[in-house]
This record gives sequence, structure tokens and C-alpha cells, in this order.
Amino acid sequence: MPTNKQRRQAAQRRLQRQLERREELARKRRTRLLIGVTVVAVLAVVGAALIITNLGDDDSSTTASPTTSSAPAGDPASSAAATATNADGTVACNFVPDDSGNTNLTDVGTPPDAANTPTTGTSTLRMSTGQGDLTLTLDRAGAPCAASSFTYLASQGFFDGSPCHREVNQATFGVLQCGDPTGTGQGGPSYKFGQEVSAETTYPRGTIAMANSGQPNSTGSQFFLCFTDTQLSPDYTAVGTVDEAGLAVLDQIAAAGNDGSFEPSPGGGAPNTPVTITSMTVVG
Repeated sequence: MPTNKQRRQAAQRRLQRQLERREELARKRRTRLLIGVTVVAVLAVVGAALIITNLGDDDSSTTASPTTSSAPAGDPASSAAATATNADGTVACNFVPDDSGNTNLTDVGTPPDAANTPTTGTSTLRMSTGQGDLTLTLDRAGAPCAASSFTYLASQGFFDGSPCHREVNQATFGVLQCGDPTGTGQGGPSYKFGQEVSAETTYPRGTIAMANSGQPNSTGSQFFLCFTDTQLSPDYTAVGTVDEAGLAVLDQIAAAGNDGSFEPSPGGGAPNTPVTITSMTVVG
């Protein structure tokens, strides 16, 4: 018959084995949890990258036209879109032909006097749609080449009659994308130019930003209007802002959602409430 000492020792060994098993199970649970969190994080990053990368002209076959610039990347007024700053403070914008062979492009020439593009003040456009009017204020100081191009295209009637082909309705990524006369997501003018961005570029609610194909120097006519504080990497030229009345129009469009036709990538779809730009008028 075992003595009391032997029974105590046996009980201690059983307790030690139980503690070791519990610790092993805890380690396995922690490992599984870490793997699960890592997988979710990777999937989230990949999903965001797909959405962001495709917030462009949706034409993956387009080859961006080359441009040259010796300007510092952090200076929006002298980024890849501009080749030089003139003595009077204007910049020379580098609008180059899009020779990709894209058949969805519309030839409207290029903005006049590109060598002396203003870098002060604003340009005001009225974007009239079937859902209401939006007033767009373009910032010549922050994005002189994009503001010049946008204003020029509006003056040529380039946007008139064009649909806003894509809407994304997420808490941190809410945008209405417009600016393609073909409505396919692949259209634009017959020229391209560089992005005017810096590391500090952000996209809060009310921002107007220029879409691009994800390649350098691939900005055209497509733009997106942010109706939420939109979380994007600083790769898209923030060219201006939408007024409060325009934001109310965007909120109504967003409330109706989209058809999901762009899911899973690049995200969103055609707005359930059709949006057509009846006219884009330069008013100031």
C-alpha cells in the first residue's frame, strides 16, 4: 500500500502533467489566433490594394505616356505634371499625347498656353446632373495642371451628357466616379499628364480627386467625388472641393447604393440612381 508521501508525490506529478497540457493547449490557441489575425490582415491589405489600384480609368491595357521632370516629388505645384516653374510663378504643364491605341479616347486637343499655367486662385464649375447641381471649386495652387485640364475640358463640353459610371459606398471609401464620356470606365481625352501629389495628400469628405490607371503620368479626365472621409494612399491628385449642396446630392446618390457590378475588384458598381452630367459649366 502506498504511503502518504508516495500519494502526495503521485498527485503532484498528475498536477504537473495537467498544467503542462493546459499550457500546451494555450500555446496552440495563441498560435491559431495569430495565424487567423495575420490572414485577415493580409486579406484586408490585398482587398484595399485591389480597390485603390483600380480607382483609375479601368483600362489596364493603357500604357502611360512618358514625361520628364526634375522637380521635387513633394511639391504639388512642380510635380511630374509640371516641367518648370516660370519667373512669374506660373508653371509649364506637360500634357502629352496618349498613344496607347485606346479607342475610347476623345480628341479635344490640349489645354491652351500650357507653358504658362496659373498657380494662384481657384476655378469654379457648376456640375449639373439629373439628381441636382454640384458646385466644384478647383485649386490652382495645389494642382495647377489638373485644375487647368479640368476647366479646359469643361469649356469644351467634354463632360456634357456623360454618366457617372461607378459608385463605392463604404464607411472609409465613399466615392462617385465620373468623367468618362463613354461610360465604360476606359474613356478620356487624347492626352495624359502626371499626378500632382505629396506625402500629405488626403481625401476627406468633399474632396474632388483625379483618377488614374495606377501608373505614373496617367491622369486624364476621370475624377471621383468623396462623400466620406476616404482612406487612400496619396496617389491621386486632389484638385478641389464640392460645396455643401453638392454633398447633399452625393449623399442621396450614395443612399441608393450601387449594383455591385465592379465587385470584388475594383469595388462598387454603377449607382442604382443613374447619374448623368447634363452639363459642366465654367462659372468663375
